[in-house]
Amino acid sequence: MLETKRLQILPPSLKLQPLILAAIVESQNDLKQFLAWVPSSLTVEASIKNTEQAIANFQDFDNELRFSLIAKASGQFVGAIGLIIRDKQIPFFEMGYWLRSSCVGFGYMSEAVVTLEDYAFNVLKAKRVEIKMAENNWKSRAVAERCGYVYEGTHKNDRMLPNGKISNTVVYAKTSL
Repeated sequence: MLETKRLQILPPSLKLQPLILAAIVESQNDLKQFLAWVPSSLTVEASIKNTEQAIANFQDFDNELRFSLIAKASGQFVGAIGLIIRDKQIPFFEMGYWLRSSCVGFGYMSEAVVTLEDYAFNVLKAKRVEIKMAENNWKSRAVAERCGYVYEGTHKNDRMLPNGKISNTVVYAKTSL
């Protein structure tokens, strides 16, 4: 378990699955603008299957290390953050995150990003952590910038948004010294 002043950052657990599903349902209108998995994750069965896969990935250090963000004061599930394993030999990770709509604007994600970044560089010995998002995902870009990630560039016309429109992807990164 990782911690910040206000958050517990927990590995995947079926115990948390109902809280995750409730947050996705609450936040679906915001999330589905950029995350294609949202519509298919709105059932209990799909949510359980997704959580089981996240547990297996975590245990096997395969594909993605996903964490749940729980507010210490309330016990509320506020969002998720993860490290997608891009290359184990380097090691190189891509960080992804989403926040429950009612929890946006309180600095939770910035706290989580800084903490997971520390875990990636100091425990997993990462040489690179990058954050990529759709060019017009201003909230995610603000988190990356607030946390000191360096804008490296824009990949033109390389992403399909859930609404079917083509988008650019922006890349932010930090590297080890």
